[in-house]
Amino acid sequence: MRLLKPATRTSAIRTLLVAAFATAFVATLQAQTPPSSASSSSSSAPAVQASAQPTNPMNGTYIAVDPLSGVRYDNRWDVSVGLASGHIHAGPNLREGADLGGLDVSASYWLTKHWGVEASGRAYLGTSGTTPAAGGSPYFESGVFVAQYMFLAGAEYLGPHNKHVALIPHALFGVAYGDFNKELGRAGSTLGPTGVAAFYDNQAALGGAIGAHLDLNRSPRWVFRVTPDALLTGYDGTSQYSHTQWNFGISVGVQYKFKGKR
Repeated sequence: MRLLKPATRTSAIRTLLVAAFATAFVATLQAQTPPSSASSSSSSAPAVQASAQPTNPMNGTYIAVDPLSGVRYDNRWDVSVGLASGHIHAGPNLREGADLGGLDVSASYWLTKHWGVEASGRAYLGTSGTTPAAGGSPYFESGVFVAQYMFLAGAEYLGPHNKHVALIPHALFGVAYGDFNKELGRAGSTLGPTGVAAFYDNQAALGGAIGAHLDLNRSPRWVFRVTPDALLTGYDGTSQYSHTQWNFGISVGVQYKFKGKR
């Protein structure tokens, strides 16, 4: 084997030294890189975990809830109860009107999306003044008890509506019973009731209510209801004027919608 020349041998030694230093440097970098990246990932993990936690868990989270989100108009039955007020004239020639108060109970059965049938029972109680007797005989009584009871049925229609409000016109007809002369002469007067005080006789007659429900939804089942009506009565009496009366009535109360769907 031939020996290398001194110059060649020196160059070879330098090359080997450079290669050795380069290898050692690369190995050092490779040895240091994994701990650095691991450290970086381990340090980032708590940051992500910390960001996932609420800033102040004691304050809680605000959740918006709409109590009317479940309002629907697909129930089969509903019932309503309200305080009622109505105005009547207790006689055909009676100038004084009577403002009565009472109760209005109604129930509905819906046939289609818009059409239903409604039944209503109403009681109006109060007092009425009287007029002077015929022929100049003095007959005055204040606070004479009178009452009107109405039993009606008819059609109703679901008009404009949304989750907040609904308008439901209706037309109801049936019987009105008037209790007018029960207390006339209660103080011992010998004067007769109808001819003297100009009151109707107690009787049943045509009755009706034409108006609408104004429903304000408070939840999917409960409704605040206002019902203004024109009240129709056709009591019989002795008068040259028509016995048909149109008076204003209104009731305010609540309605409940049953869960059964149509």
